[in-house]
Amino acid sequence: MAETCTHLDTIADVPPSGNGCVECLKTGMRWLHLRRCTECGHIGCCDNSPGKHATAHFHAEAHPIIQSFEPGEDWFYCYVDDLAFELDGAGPSPSHT
Repeated sequence: MAETCTHLDTIADVPPSGNGCVECLKTGMRWLHLRRCTECGHIGCCDNSPGKHATAHFHAEAHPIIQSFEPGEDWFYCYVDDLAFELDGAGPSPSHT
């Protein structure tokens, strides 16, 4: 595991793709927690959800960093560096309501 994320330059100020997991909404599946891709804004469900769409998005698009899309959670995760982290000065995290 890396000590620091080497992909911070991929984080972009992009809006979320919606208020729920894109793929689950299309198929009628349910999710547990949501994650936002920090490169394109795709909202996908977590790995505890049946669809695991956030991780599937990483494998399909190679966008390395997700951010929690849950209210009150400010953490990020880099798939490539296998590292969870928070960013000072990142401001409030976007979340679904």
